[in-house]
Amino acid sequence: MGWIPAKAWTSHQPLNGYRHFERVMTGGRGSKRWVELAAVLKPSQRERVLWSELNDNNGWVSGWQPIVEADPESAAE
Repeated sequence: MGWIPAKAWTSHQPLNGYRHFERVMTGGRGSKRWVELAAVLKPSQRERVLWSELNDNNGWVSGWQPIVEADPESAAE
């Protein structure tokens, strides 16, 4: 079986205002592998992300995760 990344992804930080994405295309080889993602709420908004970036849990999580926004009052303390 070939290389197939997860279908759904959640970004820890908004990309052009979106956090939930679906895989639409893959390409590249080795360290140049990439995944093209489309925003769930606006499929025409696409982002091409290196596979190495998607594997970094500090930036991305596989699957659609709930978005928990920081409470502005507790962030000020």
